[in-house]
Amino acid sequence: QVQLQEAGPGLVKASQALTLTCTVSGASLATSGVAWAWFRQLPGKGLEWIGHIYNSGDVYYRPSLLSRASISRDTSKNQFTLQLSSATPEDSGVYYCVRGADGAYDYWGQGTQVTVSS
Repeated sequence: QVQLQEAGPGLVKASQALTLTCTVSGASLATSGVAWAWFRQLPGKGLEWIGHIYNSGDVYYRPSLLSRASISRDTSKNQFTLQLSSATPEDSGVYYCVRGADGAYDYWGQGTQVTVSS
């Protein structure tokens, strides 16, 4: 059974980096063709794709977050990480790590609330 678990500080000060790590079990980050993604749900807004990374190391980002987002992976730990620099209160929300395979985002973490304090 594939499981994803987000971890990171629930409270971040504005202008600091927001960093979250996703630990994956039941699947390997080294599998070809699988995307490991980050999404977020901001208050009053729909679910927003942040970006994803492949086993090759290729990474794709939401254009509006391109200058601040960075996704990396550690295949030895089967983890991938999101770093969002220069966080603002508008980045506050619930963040999810997700697996994308066969054209669908099929496994989701439970989500973690991040609040950016001004």
